Amino acid sequence: MSKIPKWRKELAKLAWEVKDKPAKLGPDIDIQKFKSSTPEREVLSSLTELSEEVKESAAAVGISPQERERSGSFFQYDQSVVLACARKETPEVEVCSTSEALKKYDWLSDYWWKVVPVDMDKYTAFAETNQHHGYFIRSKPGARSIFPVQACLFMGTQGSIQCPHNIIIAEEDSELHIITGCTTHPSVDSGLHIGVSEFYIKEGATLTFTMIHGWGRDFEVRPRTGAMIEKGGTFLSTYICFRPAKTLQMYPVAHCVGEKSTARFHTLLHGMSGSLLDVGSRAILKAKGSRAEITTRAIGEGSSRIIARGHLVGEMPETKAHLDCRGLLLSEKAVIHSIPELEGRVEGTDLSHEATVGKIEEEQLYYLMSRGPNEEEATGLIIKGFLDPEVPGLPDRLRMEIKKAVQLTTEKAL
Repeated sequence: MSKIPKWRKELAKLAWEVKDKPAKLGPDIDIQKFKSSTPEREVLSSLTELSEEVKESAAAVGISPQERERSGSFFQYDQSVVLACARKETPEVEVCSTSEALKKYDWLSDYWWKVVPVDMDKYTAFAETNQHHGYFIRSKPGARSIFPVQACLFMGTQGSIQCPHNIIIAEEDSELHIITGCTTHPSVDSGLHIGVSEFYIKEGATLTFTMIHGWGRDFEVRPRTGAMIEKGGTFLSTYICFRPAKTLQMYPVAHCVGEKSTARFHTLLHGMSGSLLDVGSRAILKAKGSRAEITTRAIGEGSSRIIARGHLVGEMPETKAHLDCRGLLLSEKAVIHSIPELEGRVEGTDLSHEATVGKIEEEQLYYLMSRGPNEEEATGLIIKGFLDPEVPGLPDRLRMEIKKAVQLTTEKAL
């Protein structure tokens, strides 16, 4: 049995001290009511060996079981890593579990809980003391991967917990694209997912991260995410949730610490039934010339409640950021609450926002219906257009991948 390093013991002690600390936002969850153990899953040589049900669920959140046009694949089934590898054609990209990476690299301690505080709340504390692998993805200096790495966090045990801790590093002047899908087996409708993700974008590097969620109706989901962007680095994050959980609370933070660094968050939400989605993005501009953009598109159906947060902080002059939130209500019982925050701490920072929430305009609906579609079809067309994921800065190939995933998930949702 390997010896636990001193730094991990110190983190565990810190986590234990806040094991009952509620999160600042979102409903408080009783972690103890969920199963902490799950069956061991068999290691695979290819994702094509998964069952048809699992492959279909994974495909619905952007995962290619055939691994076509992918630089590498990671698949975690409950608490078991069943596949983790980069393609032979892309040796400049490294893919493995964080458990393996911790054994392999002593320097990983420099990245572990460095951009997400371990003592943030009881969920981060639980993730440290009950870590279930997670993925380690790293692009080497100067690497330019054409195809994205795909990672799937899959839950297949009713009422269980999954606590992965992911570390993603884009080394100097590299370009790395990642598509992550988080979903469940069709027979599983309840559980708790606590996913910790830490991103490090080094000088001159570009990292695009697309995360697609598809949960069961009684899932509780608490991602905890942070990004550190150095000089001239770019972080593009797209989050898509069209099959929502019972409750979802997340507030990723991007720290623009290098001059001319850039952070962009693009969020697409579809609230249904009685789901509660409390989702935000925060960008802190800590260096001259840094830029940020936060865009949210939210649709509320049924008796869903969506809280769309955005927070821009300008700490240095010659910085600029914009926040844009738009909500579309499709039900008398649905609620969309937009909470934009601008925090300028120095002269010379330029922060702006715009937010709108409303219903489909009757004129727009009647115009479409006059051209053939019935009301339901016309509404579907408006929704698809509203959720069109036009994210600036994405490579064309990746943009098409995201559009394909959005089309698939919106069709299922509608």
